[in-house]
Amino acid sequence: MAVLMQQELDVLKKKLLALSAEVEGRVQQAVQALLTGDRKLAGKVKDGDPQIDNMEIELEEECLKVLALHQPVATDLRFIVSVLKINNDLERVADFAVNIAERAVDLSGAIKIVCPYDIAGMAKTVERMLKMSLDALVEKDTELARQTIQLDDAVDAMHRENFAKVKEAIRDDPTYLDGLVYYLSISRYLERMGDLATNIAEDVVYQVDGEIIRHGGIQTCL
Repeated sequence: MAVLMQQELDVLKKKLLALSAEVEGRVQQAVQALLTGDRKLAGKVKDGDPQIDNMEIELEEECLKVLALHQPVATDLRFIVSVLKINNDLERVADFAVNIAERAVDLSGAIKIVCPYDIAGMAKTVERMLKMSLDALVEKDTELARQTIQLDDAVDAMHRENFAKVKEAIRDDPTYLDGLVYYLSISRYLERMGDLATNIAEDVVYQVDGEIIRHGGIQTCL
């Protein structure tokens, strides 16, 4: 029974890593579509969302099956709980990638609107957070996970600054109100992606060390 459960846990890990790779790729494509105005690439991100949804559902069902059949405890239980939570977070990251792709299409019209903030810089930081959190997951590297968590404050600060810059741009010239609002929503999507990367990193710490560090607290679990 123990050998069978280990085999099924290995399957869960493979499925989670496959989902991670897909989601990371979608984020990169969405950002590229935004920065280059590539409507075709944006459409590819949008059209690929059902695949991500199906992968998320399949992985969740596998987790529930293992829980029901084997009733794991301690380390194995932590692993499955972490997979369930990370699975959900990855699906939400993919949803935000779709949102960015949609805004990329909206902003790719004949009239180009200059973004009032460093959108490429913010996207680069968020992509880095996502990559770090997923690398931490693969390597079970809690130090890298904690470094990821520390970056979240920087992304939050960027979003606050972006909000102020967009508001100022609207006051200076409300002609391009819709486009500026799109850029504000993109900043929000990126900020939420940073939050989700942080969630994944926190779940890595929970999975490996048994520490719950959400909301600034530290609790030790079995």
